[in-house]
Amino acid sequence: MWGDRMWHFAISVFLIELYGHNLLLTAVFGLVVAGSVLLLGALIGDWVDRNPRNKVAHASLFIQNISVTICSIVLMLVFSYKQRIEQIWDGWLTVVCYTVVIVLADVANLASTALTIAIQRDWIVVITGYNRGHLAGMNATMRRIDQVTNILAPLAVGQVMTLASNVVGCGFILGWNLVSLIVEFFFLSRVYRIVPALSVKPPVTEADQTYLQTIERRRSQAESSVAPPQPLTEGNCNSRVHLKEITNLPLCFRRFRWLVSTCKDGWRAYYRQPVFLAGMGLAFLYTTVLGFDCITTGYAYTQGISGSLLSLLMGVSAITGLMGTVMFTRLRKTYGLVNTGIISSCLHLGCLLLCVCSVFAPGSPMDLSLLMPYITSNSSAELGGMASQRQKHTYPLTGGSNQPLLPDRSSIHWTNNTVLFDNVPSGTAPESYISIILLFLGVITARIGLWSFDLTVTQLLQENICESERGVVNGVQSSMNYLMDLLHFIMVISAPQPQHFGILVIISVLFITTGHTMYFVYAHKAKRKRRLNT
Repeated sequence: MWGDRMWHFAISVFLIELYGHNLLLTAVFGLVVAGSVLLLGALIGDWVDRNPRNKVAHASLFIQNISVTICSIVLMLVFSYKQRIEQIWDGWLTVVCYTVVIVLADVANLASTALTIAIQRDWIVVITGYNRGHLAGMNATMRRIDQVTNILAPLAVGQVMTLASNVVGCGFILGWNLVSLIVEFFFLSRVYRIVPALSVKPPVTEADQTYLQTIERRRSQAESSVAPPQPLTEGNCNSRVHLKEITNLPLCFRRFRWLVSTCKDGWRAYYRQPVFLAGMGLAFLYTTVLGFDCITTGYAYTQGISGSLLSLLMGVSAITGLMGTVMFTRLRKTYGLVNTGIISSCLHLGCLLLCVCSVFAPGSPMDLSLLMPYITSNSSAELGGMASQRQKHTYPLTGGSNQPLLPDRSSIHWTNNTVLFDNVPSGTAPESYISIILLFLGVITARIGLWSFDLTVTQLLQENICESERGVVNGVQSSMNYLMDLLHFIMVISAPQPQHFGILVIISVLFITTGHTMYFVYAHKAKRKRRLNT
């Protein structure tokens, strides 16, 4: 996790530095990452299910670290010889280098996704011996590690890049990945030997056997080159013609057909899970601007909040996230897992009401007239006069007021905004801080319920998904998360100005409310099923 957090921080900073303090490469990278996981999530999960646990973990670890290492070498060369590279092939070599960096970083992210599914969704379930109490504690511990590294790792690599240079930062990440590859490989092998159950996959249930037989049947149809001889009858004539058409296809098309079939079967498996609504509810929480990404922190800059204060607020939010992991373990022990999700949802929504209030509180720059170009000039003039009084504290952004602030889901941008908003005047104070105080109070306190709810849904997926489908279902869950995250991109592109942020807040709360409503429906069905069984 430490290496992942360092890399997620560094790659976006490097891309911005490469493209002249412009967010274009960062936006392209975010879209490529989201699109690749969206398309390949089911295939990654299916690969995790079909292979031994140690091979999956070792292969994912190797691909991830080697991709990051090669990418770091390319970045070091580009930073060191940027002017020479720009003169080769009329600048096209620079485009090639950008493409190589983004592709390698995307491969590393896909490998990281596979490793996360294998370790955090499968291994720890087996390691805890399917004990629900131990599993809850293990999930909470993993999340605490994630929260701590989320703060400390970017600080560490950021200090190296600030005190030295981008080239030294690339070298630091390169060395870290080479060393961590050996250490992580050793520890994973050690755990695999200590826990014999990891080397054994139990027999699948009847439903799983039917699902696997369907996949195997389609795979055999796609890969076989000769159909078995059958007597020609009117009943099977059409099927033989269809099978002949399949087997006559080139190998690449048959492979592609199998990949599409695997993806379709994976999404079907996800849909028929009893925790489908809970997983969908969690995915809906990804369509939000109410987090410490570049959108919220960038908006705070336009409202006169300094970078040092933002870093302090991010540290406080990490503490509240840790409080959420502690609350999860205690609530689960007292009220049960399903009720813990209900309590966490109510707490999350209650805190987010503060964010909604901030939209209409004094100091809010929201101006709906910017979204209504058809208003007459007289009305626009009147509204403009009113808006000018409310927007004295709204500062112009670098590159023009219409510049969209494209987000990245990682936590890197609280530091990154010092580059993106270097033209923001630091000495001008807004006429009221009430709106921005309510916004961050809601965002920070909501993380208690957010992380408790996230852990609840994670454990529900671990407990209710059969082992033979654990990988593919969690792969599809990752795809759903990224799909909803893409809506987050579209929202901000559609409303990029600070005056639009209040609308984005309201839309985000609506998506989050929809997600929690899905969980409430799941909880109602789960409780009714439990009563009927008893």
